[in-house]
Amino acid sequence: MSTSYKLTKDPIWFLLRKVTIPASVGSLFQTFYNLVDTWFAGKISAEAISAIAKSFPIYFTIIAVGVGIGAATNAMIGNSIGERKERVASMYIAQSLIFALAISILVTIFGLNASNFLLKVMGSNAAGIELTREYLDIIFYGTFIVLIQISLNGTLNAQGDTKSYRNVLIFSFFLNIFLNPLFIWGYGIIPAFGIAGLAIATVISQLIGTIYLAYKVNNCKIKKYLKLVCFIPKFEYLNPLTRQSVPVMFSMLFIGVGIFNILYFIGKFGDLATAGYGAALRVEQVFLLPVIGLNTAVLSIGGQNFGAKAFSRIRELYTKALFFGSSFMAVAGIILFFGAEFFVSLFTENQEAVKHGAIYLKVAALIGPIYPVFFITTAVFQAVKKPLYSLYLSILRLTAFPFLSLWYVINIRGGDYEDIFYTIMATNWLMGIAVLIFIGYFLNNVFKQNKSLFSY
Repeated sequence: MSTSYKLTKDPIWFLLRKVTIPASVGSLFQTFYNLVDTWFAGKISAEAISAIAKSFPIYFTIIAVGVGIGAATNAMIGNSIGERKERVASMYIAQSLIFALAISILVTIFGLNASNFLLKVMGSNAAGIELTREYLDIIFYGTFIVLIQISLNGTLNAQGDTKSYRNVLIFSFFLNIFLNPLFIWGYGIIPAFGIAGLAIATVISQLIGTIYLAYKVNNCKIKKYLKLVCFIPKFEYLNPLTRQSVPVMFSMLFIGVGIFNILYFIGKFGDLATAGYGAALRVEQVFLLPVIGLNTAVLSIGGQNFGAKAFSRIRELYTKALFFGSSFMAVAGIILFFGAEFFVSLFTENQEAVKHGAIYLKVAALIGPIYPVFFITTAVFQAVKKPLYSLYLSILRLTAFPFLSLWYVINIRGGDYEDIFYTIMATNWLMGIAVLIFIGYFLNNVFKQNKSLFSY
């Protein structure tokens, strides 16, 4: 943990750099990790890439729940530190871990029982379902490891430490390069597991990362008030964690629903269209990394400043983060647009899949500059302990508007494959403009002030 960062005192630009960069680098290696999985899946077969792509909306259940736990832990501990209540912060460390363990049981049960139905809805045949389940079942059995890891990371993020998780993700990336071929094709006494080997490698690397983060939390400043008795479930702490995390979980779940929605329409154009889109989605994630890092930074910095009632710093944080994020995505969009075919071809040699993936990337390049509005606004909602608004935003942006629009364009108007993405672009830009208008009124209401968004 870096104790030199004073999240309520240091200049905002300084904090954005110091907190965002490690988070972005960590996310970069997380994406590289996913890209390595996609690359190895491509070496198995095009069907394996399609299976990984279709597993993502279901696997996203774990991610969604984890992000909710991490965001709640970050916000509650960050607010407590901002209010100078370190004993309360210590209690939230323990209660968050108990919360994560309990939720992991429910997620595992859901994943193991709902996968077949969801894969059928996405158009998978019996062979495709069997192939995808070989990967997914192992991932869901390891849910408790993931959620505990994210809870620990939320504790560190609340104190401005984004470096520890960065280190975990860098290590996991290199470990994955070694473990994937080992478990896919086998070696010596280790049998060949095929696509299941990707999942086995993932669970092993997550376990090692969790042990490391537990060590870091055990050595952080607020740990000094952490006692064994703190791990007894206490309603007065679990209740705020639940109220803070559940809206975020569902907000993230709606991202999965949104991807599920898109895959439903893409599935009408065949498995190669799905494979191309899946590969392109991995590429797009690389260029979104600084924005994801900004989300982490805004939540961490905003949480402590809200606890300290430094409202002008939250306005400054929002506008500066938005300026950086949108500027970066505009530049990234140029690279994405002109390099679309090349990027997708890194993951598959099938030219039909490359063509479909490139179509998506070129449209994604035009959507990019508006994405930071959603990431940063969501982080502010969570930092000021109003996570329900992030849920409302997700429902409108990721499910209601896109589904109705795509249903009209594809099923009624008979639109083509590329029309799916032009429709998504239109809904994102319209929603982004609406959010920018709304956020100024929202902050005035929360802060009990009457200032413009840029007054700080």
